Amino acid sequence: MAKPQLLDAYGRPIEVTKLKTEQARSETLAVRRPNALHPASGLTPVRLANILRDSIESDPENYLALAEDMEERNEHYAGVLGIRKRQVASLEVTVEAACDDARSVEQADLVREMLTRDGFEEEVIDILDATGKGFSGTEIIWDTSEGDWRISRLEWKDPRNFRFSNDDGVTPLLRAIGGEERLNPFQWIWHQAKMKSGLPIRGGLARGAAWSFFFKSFTLKDWAIFCEAYGQPLRLGKFHPGATEKDKETLMRAVASIGSDFAAVVPESMAIEFVQAQISGSHELFERRADWLDRQISKLVLGQTATTDAIAGGHAVGKVHDQVRGDIEDADARQLRTTIKRDLVRPLIDLNYGPQKNYPDVNIGRPDEVDIESLVNNVATLVPLGLKVGMATMRDKIGVPDPDPEEELLGSPVPPPSSPHPSNGNPPDAGALNGHEAHEALQAERLNEGDAISIAARDVAGDEWEAMTPPVVRGLAEEIAEAESVEEVRAILDRRRETMNLSDFTDLLAQLTFQARLSGEADEDLA
Repeated sequence: MAKPQLLDAYGRPIEVTKLKTEQARSETLAVRRPNALHPASGLTPVRLANILRDSIESDPENYLALAEDMEERNEHYAGVLGIRKRQVASLEVTVEAACDDARSVEQADLVREMLTRDGFEEEVIDILDATGKGFSGTEIIWDTSEGDWRISRLEWKDPRNFRFSNDDGVTPLLRAIGGEERLNPFQWIWHQAKMKSGLPIRGGLARGAAWSFFFKSFTLKDWAIFCEAYGQPLRLGKFHPGATEKDKETLMRAVASIGSDFAAVVPESMAIEFVQAQISGSHELFERRADWLDRQISKLVLGQTATTDAIAGGHAVGKVHDQVRGDIEDADARQLRTTIKRDLVRPLIDLNYGPQKNYPDVNIGRPDEVDIESLVNNVATLVPLGLKVGMATMRDKIGVPDPDPEEELLGSPVPPPSSPHPSNGNPPDAGALNGHEAHEALQAERLNEGDAISIAARDVAGDEWEAMTPPVVRGLAEEIAEAESVEEVRAILDRRRETMNLSDFTDLLAQLTFQARLSGEADEDLA
């Protein structure tokens, strides 16, 4: 029986033989050159505008090289961008089988093995290079040495190796000597960071940060010049009317040398005067401008400034801003999850097991936070009312592992034993004891049987209390089992409290209260 034709997520047929050869190997003499460009050097407003325009209309190579320069030359942009990428790369990755059958579990185990191998977190950071540049192409290097398909590594490729089709501006093409070629299906993890709607080349953060980077570079340059000349006097050179051009050049070099070397030699006919500087400027102007530009980048990359910049607002503002950053983290994780499922999970399963109706599911994110105290209190309250809670489930919720069979277990403290009767099992003869001993014997007998209030409660309640409980808690366990959070459990309990009929309980409690009062008075008389 012929094997079914493998298709990728876009319906393109898979040529398996091509997957065993690296498609984007760097070649020095070809268009995929490994050497770097540095368009940030000598950048001007006109040149920056041309780079941004050309990235859309013709060739994005200079823009992508500029985005790389920005990460190297602006430490604030590199810092906040690194936070955003590392925050997502460090999230927990979990894999769930599509079904409960053995084959589905086996497939999930294979995916889990590939996603938890050494180096995967660093490979995710490479995939998230799309956060700044708008897209990233990571080639899957397959290993078929043992007969099946395994991922040897995920290799990041320079984004300058790619461009987009002129037909739609979306289809990625790989630069090659004979022209551009399409990416081989099942050989690439193509991740697009959708920060905004539009073309992929316009979706990265580098485009929005480019102008702040540009203006800050000028601010730092002006600041450096200001610091070099700050407080120095004006050096004024004078030459006589008959001085030649050579004499003037000599005087100019001498004036310049005084500023750097503090020494100069000039002809006797020339003179240099020092005019005391009138200091009116301040470095604070440059600092404030640089900080303001940094804050704009923080807002762009992290959506807020309180967790990265020293601004007023206090702890409350910081908490709100950190929540904003959490929303961005969730959005980035969802986009990464979609890419991983499409470009890694599906090829891995199809190549090893063939096309599937359902594939293992991958989740990327932080585990749900559980209010342990509220959970334990609710369980402690509801279990006596008939709620059935699995011990293993509770251990998972509170983060306590299952004990080893031979491990010593903690338990509730053992209550002190009550005063025993004599060894023959019969209570002592009150007549044979003096008054004090008789009183102690009577107290011991009462403790052994329970006090009058406890006896009365048992007599009145009996089996009646147990009979009244099931109608009140009927279906409660099922409702709580379907809840997904502690808040939903609380809502269920509140709703139950409003609808449950407690009249029988109320009548019984009134009887118990009356009986307890009578028993208490009897105890006082007995004492």
